[in-house]
Amino acid sequence: MVAEAAVPISLWPQRGRMWWTESRPAESGRSALVCDGRDLWSPVSVRSRVHSYGGGAWWPDGADGVYACDDADGRLWRVPAEGAPRPVSPAPAFAHGLRYADGRPGADGAVCVRENHQVARSDGREEVNEIVRWGGDGGPDPEIVATGADFYAWPRPSPDGRRLAWIQWNHPDMPWDQTQLWVDGQCALAGIGSVVEPQWGPDGRLYVVSDHGGWWNLYWLDGADLAPVFELDAETHRPAWVFDDPSYAVCDDNTVVVAAMRGSLAELWAIPPDGAEPVRLDLPWTSYAAVRAVGPHVICAIAASPSQEPAAVRIDVADGTHEVIRPPARAAVDPGYLSRPRPISFSTTDGAEAHGLYYPPTHPTAQAPAGERPPLLVLGHGGPTGAARSQLQLGIQYWTSRGIAVVDVNYRGSTGYGTAYREALRGRWGVSDVDDCVAAARHLVRAGEVDGDRLIIRGASAGGYTTLCALAFHKVFAAGASRYGIADLAALAADTHKFEARYTDSLVGRYPEEAEVYQARSPIHFVDDFEAPMIVLQGAEDAVVPPNQAEMIVAALQERSIPVAYLLFEGEQHGFRQAEHIVAALEAELSFFAQILGFNPADDISPVTIRR
Repeated sequence: MVAEAAVPISLWPQRGRMWWTESRPAESGRSALVCDGRDLWSPVSVRSRVHSYGGGAWWPDGADGVYACDDADGRLWRVPAEGAPRPVSPAPAFAHGLRYADGRPGADGAVCVRENHQVARSDGREEVNEIVRWGGDGGPDPEIVATGADFYAWPRPSPDGRRLAWIQWNHPDMPWDQTQLWVDGQCALAGIGSVVEPQWGPDGRLYVVSDHGGWWNLYWLDGADLAPVFELDAETHRPAWVFDDPSYAVCDDNTVVVAAMRGSLAELWAIPPDGAEPVRLDLPWTSYAAVRAVGPHVICAIAASPSQEPAAVRIDVADGTHEVIRPPARAAVDPGYLSRPRPISFSTTDGAEAHGLYYPPTHPTAQAPAGERPPLLVLGHGGPTGAARSQLQLGIQYWTSRGIAVVDVNYRGSTGYGTAYREALRGRWGVSDVDDCVAAARHLVRAGEVDGDRLIIRGASAGGYTTLCALAFHKVFAAGASRYGIADLAALAADTHKFEARYTDSLVGRYPEEAEVYQARSPIHFVDDFEAPMIVLQGAEDAVVPPNQAEMIVAALQERSIPVAYLLFEGEQHGFRQAEHIVAALEAELSFFAQILGFNPADDISPVTIRR
């Protein structure tokens, strides 16, 4: 059930039709383009690889169709609701040599971000990011609107097509550090932190989200100043690891609707156009994504809750009525199997407080032996600017329904608690995040919730690095699982993609000037300190954390005869999308933990091979 069904990724309303994309693990992880329930472009997978993470791979054409990227080669196409798709961009010199993302229809055609890898391959330079404008039928040479900065995002034409706003930034900053707002070819805002998500209202007002006040809140551009629209001790933006995941919408009647995240819980607020006080909507969901306007005081979004997986919904914010456009595709789970997350806060190092979501083991009929406390699986999210979110995740329920408690840790550096909390990881990656995962486990042990002798830890990407550090530098966990985790920070700094090429400058320090810090924080250099067994899972085509990172740590553990299992998944990149691989990874982890902790799973699964 974790792997079999499609999950909505993004959605767009256009002229009475509802378009969306959905991930289909059963079709090798294909991202299918759907219009009013019809799969329009099978077997094409719609995906962008700009910044390697992608997002914003399709957008309306302003008429009856959409512009969309074919993941086979990265080429941009125009896909009508009726009729045959046709290419807009030229065929690249090699697959993904030219990449497109985050576009919008213009007066005639489209404007979008382009990432040119052909230039990089021809002369050895870093790939070139820029904003380009296409005519309605495309062509070989789009107009270059903006170039010269290291990164661009959110190109947004005004409603009349005469103006254009965008965001740009340069190394070593990430879009959650320092960005610039540009309007009509001129810099309008700079030096005030992270300014993101520009969006024009129907009246020509330009809205943006800024964290200069300590939280990502909503403002509008009033000359050279930012005037508040919605200020709250909550985050109205998620870090832009992917393109085009809007957190607010401006409706046709100038009603503004904002999804605000307080810790792990999201709220939906409506700001009336008449200047009345914002209204928090009483809705059954605790997580929102892809918030877009449909009409006057009506929006659509992807919404979820602790008892419901993501679904596409339409909401009338005037009266709070709502309907489901595209329900979760999975069969409903008996509520008796669902563990409801409980927000927790706990003391950690340096006198700080950290947070998380605790999921106790839950099953409608099975019970633990009297007096026995459960094992605990500690989850470290990716990013590290990500966050544990309060929504139904069957990948977590997989563990809790088998008697294993889970804590999803929002360690320092996570989003949802303000700029200061997010920036508390600066210079402390591999230290504070690890301390917080350890503190979460110890907090639950002291509270009598879990068994302190059966603590295990798991993470993916940046969370995998946190896992490796926890096992190398602390003697708390009985076992761990790393999915495409980072073992060598220096190798990462020397061999990663452009978007994150300088990310470790702020998280760790400048490289190679502070090489000794990189070495001190890299688990690969401390293999003699590893004592806990580990399972390592890796995508063979991962450009973010290449397979050699996983293979270094596996080889080192084998050399010391530490029990280790290693699974390399062909055809997978940074994250597992194919159903058979999702299933294989979960079952391998369960088998591994069962062998190490000494219990027999009730599942009929093949034991994973452990090298000793």
